Amino acid sequence: MSLLVTGIGELVTNGPDGDGPLGIQHDAALVVEDGVLTWVGARLNAPACDARIDVEGRAVLPGFVDSHSHLVFAGDRAGEFSARMTGVPYDGGGIATSMAATRGAPDDELRSLVAARVEEMRRQGTTTVEIKSGYGLTVADEARALRIACEFTTETTYLGAHVVPPEWRGDRAAYVDLVAGEMLAACAPHARWIDVFCEPNSPHAFDEAESRRVLAAGVDAGLMPRVHGNQLGPGPGVGLAVEFGAASVDHCTFLGADDVAALVDAADTTVATLLPGVEFSTRSPYPDARRLIDSGVSVAIATDCNPGTCYSSSMPFMIALAVREMRMSPAEAVQAATRGGAKALRRSDIGRIEVGAKADLCVLEAPSHEHLAYRPGVPISRVLGEERWV
Repeated sequence: MSLLVTGIGELVTNGPDGDGPLGIQHDAALVVEDGVLTWVGARLNAPACDARIDVEGRAVLPGFVDSHSHLVFAGDRAGEFSARMTGVPYDGGGIATSMAATRGAPDDELRSLVAARVEEMRRQGTTTVEIKSGYGLTVADEARALRIACEFTTETTYLGAHVVPPEWRGDRAAYVDLVAGEMLAACAPHARWIDVFCEPNSPHAFDEAESRRVLAAGVDAGLMPRVHGNQLGPGPGVGLAVEFGAASVDHCTFLGADDVAALVDAADTTVATLLPGVEFSTRSPYPDARRLIDSGVSVAIATDCNPGTCYSSSMPFMIALAVREMRMSPAEAVQAATRGGAKALRRSDIGRIEVGAKADLCVLEAPSHEHLAYRPGVPISRVLGEERWV
C-alpha cells in the first residue's frame, strides 16, 4: 500500500536536493511504501497513491535519532537533583542509587517503564533510540537490561563499565576483569555496542587503562565501541575513542586543543555527541559546540535520558538548548539531532528524507524547523515510524 504525504510547507531532507545544509524543499510531498520512502518532490508532481494525508503546511523532518540514552532503570533521583540545585556537585556517585532500585525491580516492571519512556520519546519525534545497560552491574542484571532493551531497539549498548558498584570498590581490578570477561560474555549476544565511562575525575568511573581493557575486550567479542568521555574535566576519553575508531565519544564538555584536533582528523569515523540536557540538569559548563563545528568536527546531540543527570526524553528540548546555550544555529541543531545522530550510530537509512531511506518522519505543529528553537516545546503533530502514525 502506498501513502502520499502532501501539503508539506517545509521539508527537511538532509540531502543534496534542496536549499541550504538541511536540503529544504518547499510545498513538497513524499510517498511511503512498506516503510520506505519511494518518492520525494514537489507537491504538484506527486503520483497517485492508495492513501493520502495532507499535513496542511506543516514542516516535516526526519525522525529524531537519539543516539545516547539509559532507559532501563527503576526509581528516580529527584532528591539528588534538588541537592545539586543547592550546590552539591555531581561526581557520578548517585548511579549506585539507581542500581539498587533497578536490581530490585521485576522484569515486567522494567519492561513497562522502558515501554513508557520509548513511547514518550516517540510522541516528541524520536523514531530511533539507542539504549544502554549500566544500572544493574551484575552479570545477570546487565544481561537482563539488554534483553529488555532489545525489545524496543536494535541499537543496544553494553555498559557494564558505567561505575564500579559499591560491593567491588575494594577490588576495582577484579570488577574490570568481570566486565571484560564473564559479564561481557553474557551481554554480547544482546548488544551491538560497548561503552565505558572513562572519567578519571570521578572516583566511581574508570581510568584510561581500565577503559582500554574493557573496550579491547568488547571489540574482540564483536561489539563496536563508544565512549563516555571528558564530562567532568579534561581526560583521555576523546583520545581513547579515536584510538579505537569509536563511532561516538559522548559529553565532550572539557576539551583541549589536542582533543579537538583528534576529532577533526577522525571526523569521518568518530562523532562528538553533545548532551546539553546534562549541563542543564547539573549546572555544569556547556560543551563548546561552536568551536567543534567551526573546526570541522562531526557533531550529534542526544538526550542522555537517565534518572540522575538528565531525566528528559525530549529531543526538541535538546535542540532548543543547543541553540540557546551552545551557540548552534537552528539548522545545525536539527541536523545534529537527525543526520548527526544517525552517523553516531553508523546508520545511513535514517536521519534523512531521500528515496530508499526509512520512512521515519516527524511532523511539527509549526511551519518551519526554526520553531524547534524559537518556540521551545513546540508540539509534534505526528510521527511516522515502523509503518505507523503516532
